[in-house]
Amino acid sequence: MSIISTFIVPHPPLIIPKIGRGQEMKIEKTIKSYDNIAKKIAEIQPETIVIISPHSVMYSDYIHISPGKKASGNFREFGETEIKLEVNYDEEFANKLAQLSEEEEIHAGTLGEKNKSLDHGTMVPLFFVDKYYKDYNIVRISISRLSFIEHYNFGKCISKIADELNKKVIVIASGDLSHMLREEGPYGFTEEGPIFDRETTEALSRGDFMRLLTFDEDFCEIAAECGLRSFIIMAGALDGKSVKSKLLSYEGPYGVGYSVASFDVIGIDDNRHFDKIYNKIEEERLNLIIEKEDEYVRLARNSLESYINDKKIIEKTDKLPNEMLTNKSGVFVSLKLNGQLRGCIGTISPTTNSVADEIIQNAISSGLEDPRFNPVNKNELRKLEYSVDVLGVAEAIESINELDVKKYGVIVTKGKKKGLLLPNLEGVNSVEEQVSISLKKAGISSNESYQLERFEVVRHK
Repeated sequence: MSIISTFIVPHPPLIIPKIGRGQEMKIEKTIKSYDNIAKKIAEIQPETIVIISPHSVMYSDYIHISPGKKASGNFREFGETEIKLEVNYDEEFANKLAQLSEEEEIHAGTLGEKNKSLDHGTMVPLFFVDKYYKDYNIVRISISRLSFIEHYNFGKCISKIADELNKKVIVIASGDLSHMLREEGPYGFTEEGPIFDRETTEALSRGDFMRLLTFDEDFCEIAAECGLRSFIIMAGALDGKSVKSKLLSYEGPYGVGYSVASFDVIGIDDNRHFDKIYNKIEEERLNLIIEKEDEYVRLARNSLESYINDKKIIEKTDKLPNEMLTNKSGVFVSLKLNGQLRGCIGTISPTTNSVADEIIQNAISSGLEDPRFNPVNKNELRKLEYSVDVLGVAEAIESINELDVKKYGVIVTKGKKKGLLLPNLEGVNSVEEQVSISLKKAGISSNESYQLERFEVVRHK
């Protein structure tokens, strides 16, 4: 026995009649599909249900597996006090999954659960399952802000433990799609919302899990999706397996996309190792990027790689462009891994004798000394993308009206407190956001008086 089937379901609490009080009738297709998969689960009679919820214990850099023997929850926060759920955990599965994740160097485990109550992303699916079948234990898993491919690799661990324990297992990936489908909806509308839902449901209907791995993260954030990482963990649990895919329903009358889909394992398929396909595409893409790097970025890469591999600080050479050897300036070196920030350290004004020295110093610091991240390791070096920002001279300004989020970086200062944000950053779309982030970095309240400066940069990639 192993993973028999997996399912994708939404989790709107109003789908439960005592909470929806009639509103649930607008999503009749979703309810019917939910009942169909619940009946199917009852036919399978799984020993363990692995359920992935975006509303379980969530950390930015750690996938949480709920520990313990059991847990309970209710829908009190949604105005319903009578419905209560209690589940037994599959402790053996959870502990082995945490151990395997550590062995595979995936940041996941059972640490850090303060609130042990079940979340609605877990309870809504189990409400439907319990209508037809109750003889199961669960493994409750969260998502994180780790990259898509790391979630996929974690899903592979789920499959390995299911095989090892020889249990009959199903996986439920709980998650809504875009929350930005209608102007009159609770979150408003953005054109990325319907596009995300269309492309996701098309991929699910075909079992095209590669498409899930290749969504742009900024696009997903604008679309305000909820469940993509849940779906990707589920996809990882089906790695190398031939599946029969079926999109049972899709609705979005409230401005939030609800999709129900099922995936039955029907065999082995060596062409469906999507992590290998993804890694090959990424390797080719990164090789092209490295080939096109200019002297600034190449110096940053060589500096960090030399220090990590050989514990040596490289020397600048006279073969570098003259402006790198004679000019002085503040420099920021930024690192990305799998599309996410991996480190960023810089200097507002020059602290060395040249731009080249500034790059060497700050590249090493970005990789090893950014307090937000663990130090870069050797296995990550070839996967990193670098950018080098050479800062122009800062000039004082009177108000944010003199800023341009794409053109100017900003410095905020109050006494000894100082915060800086570079221009033209992904996900920062307004000068108000730019200043707000800078104030937070500096530890300055928005209600306090502070000085503003702006600067331009030359960005090298």
